Amino acid sequence: MISLFRTLSTVLAASFALASFFYSSARAADPDIGTITPDLVIPPVTSEVPAAGKRVFYRMPGDPESVPEMVLYLPSDWSPEKRYPVLVEYAGNGNYKNGFGDVSTGRPEGSQLGYGLSGGVGYLWVCLPFLNDPGDELAVTWWGDPPRHQADSTVAFAKRAVPEICRLFSGDPKRVILCGFSRGALACNAIGLFDDEVATLWRGFFCYSHYDGVREQWPYAGANRKSARLRLLRLGGRPQFICQENSVDATKQYLQDTGVAGDFTFHVTGFRNHNDGWTLRPSPAREAARAWLQRVSQGAASGR
Repeated sequence: MISLFRTLSTVLAASFALASFFYSSARAADPDIGTITPDLVIPPVTSEVPAAGKRVFYRMPGDPESVPEMVLYLPSDWSPEKRYPVLVEYAGNGNYKNGFGDVSTGRPEGSQLGYGLSGGVGYLWVCLPFLNDPGDELAVTWWGDPPRHQADSTVAFAKRAVPEICRLFSGDPKRVILCGFSRGALACNAIGLFDDEVATLWRGFFCYSHYDGVREQWPYAGANRKSARLRLLRLGGRPQFICQENSVDATKQYLQDTGVAGDFTFHVTGFRNHNDGWTLRPSPAREAARAWLQRVSQGAASGR
């Protein structure tokens, strides 16, 4: 039975990939990210001790080896004497590939938004895993176990990890921004606003490609609009940058329909790809995203 559920989960992920391909094909006139030379190269992930400019697999002190690792990057200007804003990131679904050659592994080490937004300077960047129900295995697609895909273990991990990373590596707990691509974008609200406790961790949210509540057919628990709106109410006016490779009109309409006011910034990436690698390349969308990030992270530091 578990095998059947996992098969169904894989089929749903494949359907998600196919739908994304056809949707992005509508913007085939937009350039492919392959036509723009990256101006950033993400450091390789290693098993070294965390240090400035290093990107490493990291497990919290005291956690057994059965707990999946996160991926931690300390900025090139890192010093234990300073306090840094923190970018926390969730990856897209694994087992994904589309007709443009975009690939998502579903693993924390495959994430790219945090490095693209920060340029590797001035921000801690930590990529958290999605977990199965017991919390002892990485969920490459969605979160929790099929068929219900409950968020509890992933939420519990975030509640432990974010304060611990801030404490150990000079992160500023008042300047933590949650970021996500595709599945991770859905998780910004579905995980990040799951309950009152986890919702207090974040200063702002960067949601790239998809938004919790716009579509109700996702397989995770509480994907319906009624539940999504209850989560959205926990946002409390905090800023969100919402972007997509296609039109953001459906998300705008959904948010208008909810009646929940917020500090929402909308943008299209300008590329046809379903790929967070666009942030590693110069573009008007990246300029806008970085300006938003600067406003949000520095505004919190100065008390605005």
